[in-house]
Amino acid sequence: MTLAPTAPASTVQWDSELIRRYNQNGPRYTSYPSALQFSDEFDKAAYIQGWRGGDAHGPLSLYVHIPFCARLCYYCACNKVITKDRRRSHTYLQYLRKEMSKYAKLIGKQRTVTQMHWGGGTPTFLNDAEMSQLVQMLREHFQLLPTSDDSREYAIEIDPRSLELDSVPLLAELGFNRMSIGVQDFDPQVQRAVNRIQSFELTMSVMEVARAHGFGSINLDLIYGLPHQTVTRFQETLAKVISLKPERLSLFNYAHLPHVFKPQRSIAPETLPTPEEKLAILHGAIDTLQAVGYRYIGMDHFALGTDSLAIAQDEGKLHRNFQGYSTQSGCDLLGLGVSAISNLGTSYAQNLKELDDYYAALDQDQWPIWRGYRSNADDNLRRDVIMGLICHGRLDCAAVAKAYSIDFYDYFAPEVHALGPMQKDGLIEWQGDVLSITPRGRLLLRNVCTLFDRYLPLIPRERYSKMI
Repeated sequence: MTLAPTAPASTVQWDSELIRRYNQNGPRYTSYPSALQFSDEFDKAAYIQGWRGGDAHGPLSLYVHIPFCARLCYYCACNKVITKDRRRSHTYLQYLRKEMSKYAKLIGKQRTVTQMHWGGGTPTFLNDAEMSQLVQMLREHFQLLPTSDDSREYAIEIDPRSLELDSVPLLAELGFNRMSIGVQDFDPQVQRAVNRIQSFELTMSVMEVARAHGFGSINLDLIYGLPHQTVTRFQETLAKVISLKPERLSLFNYAHLPHVFKPQRSIAPETLPTPEEKLAILHGAIDTLQAVGYRYIGMDHFALGTDSLAIAQDEGKLHRNFQGYSTQSGCDLLGLGVSAISNLGTSYAQNLKELDDYYAALDQDQWPIWRGYRSNADDNLRRDVIMGLICHGRLDCAAVAKAYSIDFYDYFAPEVHALGPMQKDGLIEWQGDVLSITPRGRLLLRNVCTLFDRYLPLIPRERYSKMI
């Protein structure tokens, strides 16, 4: 369900003391419950039963995971396979076809794919023929929208270093109209330290060709907290980014966890900015972006007011899933490929993470599922509360009570009580039955959401990233 609010206040007010005090570890809430609640005892029967509890004719969002990268970026925590052997993608596509066939039998072609996202890894590891083949496979198994339908939102993640400019027109012909480009930082010393050399000119060239071929929304990914970054240097990167006028920006926090992600061991800890410098980089970035017209959507995301992401937030239609913020609520999510996550009806399911395991399951005509979760009534209620806060920064408690036939203040009595200190600190405010996040609380949005998370006390906080 969607509990649509009025337009949110998008301005962020920086408060260093509050940020230091509240900057704890917590979920990113791309789902509720978070993926740490998923169990490897989850089975096919539970998955199908949960899916059948959803809308069998509603719109569908497709995610396709392409795990391959030709080069290793040291900061990366994605599920990836580093290889220069281009034959591996040919094999992978054959197994994607097997998985699609299983889902086509389960779902059928009656559901329209209004959203699609290819991620990785590097989707542009595929050559032109393979990308065309993959789209054709998807059209055979699912109901994709025609390229003439402007309501579609079909996005692909781009590594400019692995993309020929001549391939951009093909992407448009295949139906893509959104693009997300990894940048991270334009500073040469930072790029050398993380093993990702990518010039401003190359990035600009890709964007120019994309816009010339109808890509109406382009996102650039940036990371703060990388080695050798300073406030001054990152402002220089931002100036270049702003000159490119991307419709959307993602500003991610680098979490240095070399004990978890082995490639990060190549980054010397002494080259990382101090916690104080890292916060100063973020503070300067937010001020700069807001000053030139970017709205803080929430979490790590910014958008121009004319972009569909900002418009969806204004209209109360903003949604959040495993790809981040989305313009269309009410879509079930189907993830295809190794490690991909689906949310069909009341079921979450994540595919096996290793290629060999994924292949072996499909060779045996089994669902390539590693773990999953079946939501209960309390999960669904708390999910809508958390998603309302994280997407719109406000919650109409009376509307929640009516939708779920509960007394909100009785059902959530401990949570409402726990909000007291946050209200005293100016992070939230009450206007009748409406709970709103204040400009001082915008950066600490996840902290407010954690109060409604029934599972958080059961999981060690260090398993999550820092809020900021």
